[in-house]
Amino acid sequence: MFGLTNLLGIAGQLALLWPCGKYPDEPTVIRSPKPWLSLPPTPSLPWSRGGKYAEINNIQLWYDIFGPPNPHHSPIFFLHGGLGNSDYFGHQVRFFTRKGFKVVTVDSRGHGRSTTDFDIPLGYDLMSEDFVALLDHLHIPKASFVGWSDGAISALNIAAKHPSRVDKVFAFSANYNTSGVMDTTLSPVFMTYINRTISEYGRLSPHADRYNDFLNQILQMWKGQPNWTEPFFSAINSTNVWIVDGDHEEAVFRSQQDDMARWLPDAGQLLLPQVSHFAFIQNPDMFNAMLWSLLGQH
Repeated sequence: MFGLTNLLGIAGQLALLWPCGKYPDEPTVIRSPKPWLSLPPTPSLPWSRGGKYAEINNIQLWYDIFGPPNPHHSPIFFLHGGLGNSDYFGHQVRFFTRKGFKVVTVDSRGHGRSTTDFDIPLGYDLMSEDFVALLDHLHIPKASFVGWSDGAISALNIAAKHPSRVDKVFAFSANYNTSGVMDTTLSPVFMTYINRTISEYGRLSPHADRYNDFLNQILQMWKGQPNWTEPFFSAINSTNVWIVDGDHEEAVFRSQQDDMARWLPDAGQLLLPQVSHFAFIQNPDMFNAMLWSLLGQH
């Protein structure tokens, strides 16, 4: 996701946030009357029984399932952003489960509760293949995908390379190349998020003692990925794709969304007001209503 200059800044900040391998005691919260300047607490996954592991591509991929099968709608897969975990979509999981949808949350390899192979470079293609393999494991022929940041990149990647497995895509805050990313070290909200994810990694990860190795994998991926151009998007059936961002986005330049919407001629483009890269927790009611506008239609 991030360009080299931004990566160096993040790495330097993380060295200050995680000295001597000590995890922060408590996740941090920013409260503000301006939603885009706030970072509310990470929600919890409702009614979770602890989730399960699937052996996928030589790792243990953690997932959880909510709600019964719905004969009228495809299951919804929620794909979280880089450094994060599935808990960030707790408000959305609650909303759609109450609407009668089958919902699947999954922690990307190396993130949250999932394991990884530190000897294999991390990449969007690899993570996307993990998610498709999980579809196979769960005997789900087709799903809708809600992706945030890295998760949105993976959702678009699956739509391009496995179109028969995709019903709808809500791609929130994706970028298609590394030059489209802002200097997030200038954003107190984004840096607070990074600090919080360090604490969450220490609490959730089976590799809690290997945060530096995990971070190095992520930074190596972000140096050069994604690196898509217009022809990549021609493989996507864009009829049921929305390209979405917040109007106070602090991580991805707006031009990235504009370009992707132009290259996906049948896609919808949506700009959410008064929220940022973390809209789903800054204003979950609005975020859920917009999700419903796409996913709630037959």
